[in-house]
Amino acid sequence: MPRKPFVPGAALVVAAALAAGLTACTGGSGSDGEEGDAKSGGTSTSSQAAEPGRYQTLPEACGLPARGSLRGMLPGDGQHLSRDEAKKIYDGQPDITYDTDRRVGCRWTRETTAGTRHLSLDIQRVVSYDAAVSDDDKAQGIYDSKALAAKIPSGGNGSPSADPSPSATKDTSKDKTEDKDKGKGAGTGTGTNSSTDKKEKAPSGSPSGSSTPATDPSADPSAGLSDSTAPRVLDDLGDAAFLNDKLVTADSGVHRDVTVVFRTSNVIVTLTYDQWSTDKTMLPESQELQDKARSLAGELSESLSE
Repeated sequence: MPRKPFVPGAALVVAAALAAGLTACTGGSGSDGEEGDAKSGGTSTSSQAAEPGRYQTLPEACGLPARGSLRGMLPGDGQHLSRDEAKKIYDGQPDITYDTDRRVGCRWTRETTAGTRHLSLDIQRVVSYDAAVSDDDKAQGIYDSKALAAKIPSGGNGSPSADPSPSATKDTSKDKTEDKDKGKGAGTGTGTNSSTDKKEKAPSGSPSGSSTPATDPSADPSAGLSDSTAPRVLDDLGDAAFLNDKLVTADSGVHRDVTVVFRTSNVIVTLTYDQWSTDKTMLPESQELQDKARSLAGELSESLSE
């Protein structure tokens, strides 16, 4: 069969038409893709992420308290310390943590003839991994859990609480029942025990660094706590704070534990200060321990705010 003649001009026209069509299709699909990405990006950025916390790192815990504050909280009853002994006591023992930007701590101990005192410091930086929850809100939730676990009465800063309870570690359900029968309200933070009507209450106001004598330390330890020393919310410390006071009787002796917890932005500080006495008739005095713990907590809050 005879071959058809080849026309170069017609081939060029067809090729140009095909190229134009492909370019139009490609441009259209690219425009659609870009428009979709823009909408997606606009949707994700329209919801503003929660504010990050103020703190991105943490200080070295053992170096936070002033040396003078440590001397006051760890008295030696006139004991003379060598330079090495003083360094060992006041330098503290740092806690072992795996991420010092998230948690640090330190512990101090001093033994004397009047008993042993311990001071511990725990500092936690809270980070929220939920874009809808700020670091501060996450930290407040953790703080609220601590206050609830300690059964701290609600106060001026709006912290939640469970029903207030005496600071003793023993079972006080019987005491509450007796109080109710007498028409007294249980849960005032200064719980009473009917046995204290027949037993001498621990007197207050003993000299600094001394212990308070008591005829029976197994009596309700919260009986000697006034409204100013009972577990409570602290309105003048950080963004939220509370103080807890517990008297614990053990086979080895008796000890009072004072704990101050406060939040500043996304950092939660827990300070625990306690005094041990092997003589169960000598109760560590609440007011002195609380005053020193609160003073140090205020010092730490100012240091973190700088």
